[in-house]
Amino acid sequence: MNIAGVIVDVPAKQTDKTFDYKIPDKFLDVIKPGTRVIVPFGPRKIQGFVTELKDQSSFAKLRSIIEPLDLTPVLNEELLLLGAWLTEHTLSYKISVYQAMLPAALKAKYEKKLVLSKGTERSELPNDLVDLFLDHREIKWDDAVAKGLVQKLQKEAAAGRVEVVYQVKDRVRKKMLKHISPALETEQLQAARTELPSQASGQQAVIDFFLEHPEPVEQRLLLTTLGISQATVQSLLKKGIVKTEELEVYRDPYSERKFEKRVSLKLTVEQETAIRPILSSIETEQHEVFLLYGVTGSGKTEIYLQSIQEVLRKGKEAIVLVPEISLTPQMVTRFKERFGDLVAVMHSGLSAGEKYDEWRKIQRKEVKVVVGARSAIFAPFENIGIIIIDEEHETSYKQEENPRYHARDVAIQRAKTFACPVVLGSATPSLESFARAQKGRYTLLSLPKRMNNQALPAVEIVDMREELRSGNRSMFSVRLFEKIKDRLEKKEQMVLFLNKRGHSSFVMCRDCGYVMNCPHCDITLTYHRYNEQMKCHYCGYEDKVPTVCPECHSEHIRYFGTGTQKVEEELLKLIPEARIIRMDVDTTGRKGSHERLLNAFQDGQADILLGTQMIAKGLDFPNITLVGVLSADTMLNLPDFRSSEKTFQLLTQVSGRAGRHKLPGEVVIQTYSPEHYSVELAGTQDYDRFYQQEMLMRKGHQYPPFYYLSLVTVSHEELMKAVAVTEKIAQFIHSRLSKDAVVLGPVASPIPRINDRYRYQCLIKYKKEPELSTALKSILEHYQQEMGSGGLQISVDLNPYIMM
Repeated sequence: MNIAGVIVDVPAKQTDKTFDYKIPDKFLDVIKPGTRVIVPFGPRKIQGFVTELKDQSSFAKLRSIIEPLDLTPVLNEELLLLGAWLTEHTLSYKISVYQAMLPAALKAKYEKKLVLSKGTERSELPNDLVDLFLDHREIKWDDAVAKGLVQKLQKEAAAGRVEVVYQVKDRVRKKMLKHISPALETEQLQAARTELPSQASGQQAVIDFFLEHPEPVEQRLLLTTLGISQATVQSLLKKGIVKTEELEVYRDPYSERKFEKRVSLKLTVEQETAIRPILSSIETEQHEVFLLYGVTGSGKTEIYLQSIQEVLRKGKEAIVLVPEISLTPQMVTRFKERFGDLVAVMHSGLSAGEKYDEWRKIQRKEVKVVVGARSAIFAPFENIGIIIIDEEHETSYKQEENPRYHARDVAIQRAKTFACPVVLGSATPSLESFARAQKGRYTLLSLPKRMNNQALPAVEIVDMREELRSGNRSMFSVRLFEKIKDRLEKKEQMVLFLNKRGHSSFVMCRDCGYVMNCPHCDITLTYHRYNEQMKCHYCGYEDKVPTVCPECHSEHIRYFGTGTQKVEEELLKLIPEARIIRMDVDTTGRKGSHERLLNAFQDGQADILLGTQMIAKGLDFPNITLVGVLSADTMLNLPDFRSSEKTFQLLTQVSGRAGRHKLPGEVVIQTYSPEHYSVELAGTQDYDRFYQQEMLMRKGHQYPPFYYLSLVTVSHEELMKAVAVTEKIAQFIHSRLSKDAVVLGPVASPIPRINDRYRYQCLIKYKKEPELSTALKSILEHYQQEMGSGGLQISVDLNPYIMM
C-alpha cells in the first residue's frame, strides 16, 4: 500500500475530503493511518493527517508526501472513527475535529520564507534587495513586509529569481537534560576506583554511586545528592570513566509535591447500593449510562475511586472529567494518593509543554487514569473501562467554538465502542440528564444523604429589598454581618461568594444616566479597579475611566456593581481584624496561585475565603461553618432559558461547602427576588421539586428536554447584509422542515454587535427532523464563497448552551 489518503490543514468546504498522495519508499514502514505528515498543497507545504492507506488512486498523477512528522500515529483507529462521527454530529470540518483531539503542541505552525532561486546570484537583484539577502540566501517573509519590499520581491518572483517557501514548524519541544552514566562495566569501574588517589574522595563517591545504581542520572541531581562540584564530574569524563548524554525528561507539574498512598474507605450502605450496578457493568463489559445523583457531601468521589480501582484490576483504563474550575489541587490529590504515578492530569493551568508530556504518558501507556477538563475526553487510551463525568451539569463541558462538541456526547460514543459504563455525577443534574434517567434511558443511582448522616446546612434567605427599606445600604445584610462576627469570635472559617456572571461593574453618570459602552460592540464596558481601566470582554477594547460625563459634563460619574475587591475593602472597614483570602481573576492569574491560596486557607491563615465562580465547587474544608451568598439572582436576568437552572445549581453547590464535617453549617443567601422558585428551592436543596417546576416551564415554552434546539448566527459588517442573509436562511429552513418544527427569527442577537460586526440569529426548535442536518449543510455550502472572501460569517450550533 503506497498511497495515503490525507486530510489537509485547510478548514474549508472544498478541502474537507481526503487527497491522495504517494508514499516515498523510504517512508513506507513509518506512514500509517493517524500519522501527521507534511504534504505539498498548491505552492505551499502544509500539515495533514493520514486517514487511510490504499493500493490505487483514481488520479493518474500523484504528488509525494514530503515527510512524516511522527514515528508512531498520534490518532489511533478508534479516534479516527470518532473524528468522522464528530464531524457529522457537529457539522464541522474533519481537520478541526482532529486538531481538537490533540494537545496544542501538536498543532503545526507555518513560517513563510523568501529564498533566492537556484542559480541566482545576489548581484542580479536590484540594489535595495541585495542588502536584504546580505548574509543569507533566504529571509523571513515578515522582514520583507516590515521593510515594505513585498511588491519588488513579487516582480523578482515573477522573473524566477526569488521564490516563496512555506515551512511547517513542529511546535513539539521535548525537554532534554544532561544525564551522567558509567562508561565502563562493573569490574572495570571497580578497578578504576582503586587507581584513584585517596584525596579524590568526590570521584570515588561518584563511582560508588554508579556501582549501586548503574542507570543514567540527571547531572544536577547527581551533584546535589553527592554534594560534589562540576569539576569532579569533568575529571571523570576526561578519564573516560563516565559519559554524558542528553535524555528526555517529562515536565511534571506535580514534581514538588509528595502524595501519601491512601487505601479505599469503607462504603456506607447507600454507597454500596449505588456502586453495585456500576461494578456489574464493568464485570460484564456492558455499555450503560449511570446518573449518580447525590447531595453535596454524599461521597460520590469515593464511588468514582472504587469503580476505577476495579477497572484497573481488569487491566483497563479510566477517564475522569471534572469542570475546569473544580480541578482543584484537592481533586488531583485524591486521585494521586489512590493511584500514584498511574494518573495523568490535563487542564488549562499547565503550560503547552506540560500538557504535551502528560498526553505522551497516556500515548505511551505509562498511565492508566487521566483526570482532566473537557478535552481530556480525547485521551488516546486503547482499552477504556470506564468514563466518569463529575458535576455533569456544568456548561463548560460544551465547547463554544468549532467543533462545538459536548463532552458528555463524546463520552457516550466512546463508551459504546469500548462496551463500558459512563457515570455522570451531580448533586444538581442537568434537566436533560435527569429526564433521560426518568425515562429509563440512563440508570438512576441515588445518594440522598450526606456521609456520616451530617445534616445539610440550614439556609436562610434574606430579602435585600427589605434591608434597603430599613436603611441598610451596605452589601451585607444585618443577619449575614452578625453571623460573620460570630464565626470570627469562634475561630471558624467561612466562604463569601459573589455571583458575578452577567453582573459586572460598569460606569454610569448619575445625572443623565449615560453608561460607557464599547464603540465596537453593543455592550457596556467592564470596570477593572486594579488598573483603573474600562475593558470590553468581547473584543478587548480598553479605555481610561472618565472623570466627567462625556454627554452632560457632570462630575457625578461613578461605577456601579460589586467586585470582589470592593467587598474586601468594605469588610475590612467594618471588621479590620478579619483575615481574608480573595480568589478571582486578578489574584489567581499566575501559575500555581490557585493552589497557594487554597493551601493557605486550609492551614488556617485566613478566616474568610472570598471569591467568584471558582470557589463554588469541589472544595472540602472541615472548618467552614458559614457560607454567605452576596448576590444570588444576578444570573436570573440573563436572556437564557437555562438561567433558573443555572441559578439553582450554583446556589445548591455553594451551600454544599458548609458543614461537611463535624461542625454544623449555615448558609445565608442574599437576594432581590426571594420569591423566585430557583432561589427558594435552592434554600431547601429540593432538587425534585425544582425539576418538576422547571419542566413545566420548559414544556410550556418548547425548550429542551422536550425539544431539541439549533441556533444559526450570522454576522457581517453591514447590518442589512446580516439581516438579509438570516432572513433567507430562516425561509429556507422553514421550507425544508415539518410543520411541527418552530423557526424563530431572524432577530438581532442579545449582543447585536461585536467587534464592529452585526449579529443576527434564528433559533430552530424541533422534536424529530431528519432533514435538518442536510438543510444546514447545504446552507453552509451555499454561502461558502462569501464566507471565504465576502466577510460573511455563519455559525451553526446544534445544541446551544450560550444563547448570546
